[in-house]
Amino acid sequence: MAKEQQIPVSERQIEILKSAAAAFRRRGYHGASVDEIASALQMTKGNLYYYFKNKEEILYACHDYSLSLILELLERVRAQPAPADEKVRQLIRAFVHLILDELHGTALTLDLHALSPSLLKKVIVRRDRFDHGLRAILKEGMDQGLFAPSDPKLLAFAIMGAVNWIPRWFDPSGSASSDKIAAVFADYLIAGLRAPNGSGSAREPAFTIPIPR
Repeated sequence: MAKEQQIPVSERQIEILKSAAAAFRRRGYHGASVDEIASALQMTKGNLYYYFKNKEEILYACHDYSLSLILELLERVRAQPAPADEKVRQLIRAFVHLILDELHGTALTLDLHALSPSLLKKVIVRRDRFDHGLRAILKEGMDQGLFAPSDPKLLAFAIMGAVNWIPRWFDPSGSASSDKIAAVFADYLIAGLRAPNGSGSAREPAFTIPIPR
C-alpha cells in the first residue's frame, strides 16, 4: 500500500488550507485565485508557493487534511466500548463540526473532479475507508438491535449526503450554530435508524471525542 500523505504539520499550512476552503466555497475552485487565498492571509503569492506548488496541490491538501481528521476520529470512535448509536452520534457531530468549523462550510465533495486522476484516486481511496467504517458501525447497530435492518451502504450514503449538503444552505451569521446543527442532525438521523422497539442509548453521549487539531 502506498504511503499516505500526512496531515500538514505546519500551522501556516493549515491556515492556508482554511483560507483556500473558504475561497473555494465562495467562488468555486476555478473561480478562486491563488492571489485571493494568499491576500486573505496577508501573504504574497510567492510566499504561498513556498508551502504549496500550485492551486491543485492546495485543493488536494484540503481533502487530505480533512480526511485525515475524520479517519483518525473514526478509529477512535470504533475503539470505544460504546453502543453503535452513540458511535454514530459522535461521528455525525464531529463530521458537522469538521465541515463548518474546520473547513469553513466547505463540503468534502468540493470540486473533486478538478483533481488530476492520480490525486482523485488517492482521495477516493481514503474517503471509501471512512464510508466502509461507517457502514461497519451501522451494521453493528443492526446486530445489537438498536437499528432497524436495512442496507448499511445506502444508509451511509444518506448520512454523508445529508451532512455534505449543509454548506449549501449554512449561513455563518445565522442563528443556528455549528453545535446546534450538529446536535439536531445527529438526533434526526439516528431517529431514522432506530429499530421499532430499540431502546437506544441516552441522548447525551457518555463521552466526547474532540476533533483532532
